[in-house]
This record gives sequence, C-alpha cells and structure tokens, in this order.
Amino acid sequence: MAIYTRKGDKGKTALFSGKKVWKSDLRIEVLGTIDELNSVIGVVLSIKYQVLSIKRELLKIQNDLFEIGSGISNPKYSILNTEYYSGRIKNFENMIDSLGIKTPKINSFILPGGGGIGAMLHLARAVCRRLERRVVELNNKRKINNEIIIYLNRLSDLLFTMARFANFKEEKKERIWVKKNG
Repeated sequence: MAIYTRKGDKGKTALFSGKKVWKSDLRIEVLGTIDELNSVIGVVLSIKYQVLSIKRELLKIQNDLFEIGSGISNPKYSILNTEYYSGRIKNFENMIDSLGIKTPKINSFILPGGGGIGAMLHLARAVCRRLERRVVELNNKRKINNEIIIYLNRLSDLLFTMARFANFKEEKKERIWVKKNG
C-alpha cells in the first residue's frame, strides 16, 4: 500500500468526521502542533538515560496527545474522558512537586539547554506552549474541552521540571539569564 494518496494535493485534508478543510485551518494547525510535540517527545525517548519514571510518563503523554488530537479532530464524537484528564493534571502536579524538590532552587530565569535530554525537554516545553496558544485560539472560535487547555498548561510546566531534573541528574550546569544593565 502506498503512503501517498494525492488527496491533499490541492491544499485540503479531511477531519476525522470526513469534513474537508483547508490545511491552513486552525484545527489542522493544532493537530500538526500536537504531532510536532509528540515527535519531539519521541526524540527525547530515543536518547538513552536512566530516569525510568520520566520515560514511563513521557510514553503516557504520547498516548494522551493522540487522544487529544482525536478529540480536536472530531469534537462532536470526542471520547475524551474529562475525569481521566483531571487525574492526569493532578499526576503532573505531583510529579512537578516531587522532581522540583530534588533540583537546585532557582531565583531567576534559566536559559534552555544543559545536556541533550534537558535541551530536548526544553524544546518540547516550547512546542507545548505554542500548542497551548493555538488550542486557546481554537477554543475562542470553537468550544473544546477545557481540560485540554489545563492539561497542556500543566504539561509545559512538567516538561520544564523534567528538563531541570534531567540536567541535574546528568550533572549539566544550567545557565542563568543575565540581564544587561542599561
């Protein structure tokens, strides 16, 4: 079976419902950004490292992102379980708290970077923030499940905390942003 269908050659694609939309449609932009975030997380998972709890959590997040994408693609028939995502948000908060007390305290902004894992988790955080902005924009036009917005907000915080924790475990120094005088 060929991977190409030629169905999108004129700039349109089909949502899960079958409805044809332009590839520039905001809903498609959101789906593409979900895919991008999921791919960056896939890169993080491809890097060999020791923190099994982070690896397990990132695998769960990848699955969550597929479900969220399904809900964005077809909100009328969305199978998103609000109770499940509320629980995931609480799990994120617990993990943020748990990892946060293991890392050095910071009193100013840090520059993204550190080791390979930390840098990729910072990239995932930045993509997640963009995804959150796009989802909020979509929500302003077409109501979506509010748990998705909260989930993405907390996910970006978790990715930041994971990046800091990974850098700490790998003994990679975090660089502090130094404000220029004047």
